[in-house]
Amino acid sequence: MFLQNISKFISNYRYEQATVESVSTVKAAFLDFLGVTYRGMGEEASKIALNTVEEIFSGNFNSNLRASIFGTNIKTDVLSAAFVNGVAAHVLELDDGHRGAQLHLGSVIFPTALAISEAYDLSGKEFLEGVIVGYEVGILLGKIVNPEHRNKGFHTTGTIGTFVAGAVASKLLKLDDEQILNALGLCGTQASGLLESDHGGSMGKVLHVGKAAYNGILSAFLARNGFTGSGTIFEGDEGFLKTMVVENTDYNMDDFSFETVLKNIGKVRVRDIYFKKYPFCRHIHSSIDTALKLKASIGDEYDHIKNVAIKTYSVAAEHNNFQPKNLEELKQSLPYAVAISLVVGEVSVDSINQLIEYGLLDNYSTVDKVNSIKNLVNGMIIISDDKLNELYPAKRPSNVIIKLDENFRNGIFQNITFIPKGDFENPFKLRELIDKFKDLNPNYDVKNLTVIDSLEDYSMNYVVRKLNE
Repeated sequence: MFLQNISKFISNYRYEQATVESVSTVKAAFLDFLGVTYRGMGEEASKIALNTVEEIFSGNFNSNLRASIFGTNIKTDVLSAAFVNGVAAHVLELDDGHRGAQLHLGSVIFPTALAISEAYDLSGKEFLEGVIVGYEVGILLGKIVNPEHRNKGFHTTGTIGTFVAGAVASKLLKLDDEQILNALGLCGTQASGLLESDHGGSMGKVLHVGKAAYNGILSAFLARNGFTGSGTIFEGDEGFLKTMVVENTDYNMDDFSFETVLKNIGKVRVRDIYFKKYPFCRHIHSSIDTALKLKASIGDEYDHIKNVAIKTYSVAAEHNNFQPKNLEELKQSLPYAVAISLVVGEVSVDSINQLIEYGLLDNYSTVDKVNSIKNLVNGMIIISDDKLNELYPAKRPSNVIIKLDENFRNGIFQNITFIPKGDFENPFKLRELIDKFKDLNPNYDVKNLTVIDSLEDYSMNYVVRKLNE
């Protein structure tokens, strides 16, 4: 059974096996997670999630296992803490991910690992073991199922993310091979998340992340107590692959090369994750990068732009919402992202919030920049380019072409980005991640973050207290 081998990897993995590169990468990811989550806790979806948890348990859910909800002074049960932290980690659209696996990893992994590690006061080394296991398993499984899984309408962060959370929780709870197999089996039957939530402009997208963490932890605790799950939930006749990945219902799983896949388990892939600079869907980032390059050429002459053409790969081109009605829809809107880049020259949480305050999502605004953005959107076309589509998913290319009016020499400016900022081929420096943290949380004392440098030397209770000072 495929998951038996995954279970053995999870139970046998030790911190000492990690490369320096893997440890450095997950520490950077931890820092990035904290910055995004602290700020994300103030968003409407996070507040609703927290209030709902409090409403359900009415403050009477007694448990000896307590974990922190970051950005608050609240400690609650492990499941609720992981759920709310997961929502907050994803709500800004600024959490890390992996291009090939097509899922956000840190927003599932860290809420799961922190809740259990704090509740049981595990060591920093144990915490890092669980985190690295999560990244390894998530990237492996995500690359197996995609792009077919995503093309069938599933949000991998919710589906594979549930397996990821189960792997992390199983490792930190020190389950044996059989218990881990049961936990992963239970994860598979709870794995859910539909892309209609993403593109429909709802808060359902962030629910996927919170529920992945919640269901993964629940599965691990159930398995520890003897609850059984299907060991063939992934490759069985009515399992994950046949029902949620492959197109052909007559597909023979014996033809799938699991042995080849399993040779990669435990190999260094953590460094391949990307970090996000802009609070938009990752498929839009190459277009933003390209538009910002063009902005540097035309400066504030954006009112002379006659029209804009965006040539990109088909998945990105599908983000073609020309009339977003709320913040959730805006984060999935390619035309608005490019127009904001060309007019404002800054694509940040604060700048977007200000534009919304000025009427960006309203039918009418008296603010010139907002009207300029809307005018650009009205003169924009999005083209799914066959040649660029051939480069996906290995690359995420976008070519933006600007036609200027006669007052600006009838010029044409264009540029192309193949790999957006933040991928390992075009990486952030640690300094840039810290700057991102400070921009999101200007009142936070970043000196507290130095505890991350020496996680291995501390208990996680101490680490969480230090980070929440």
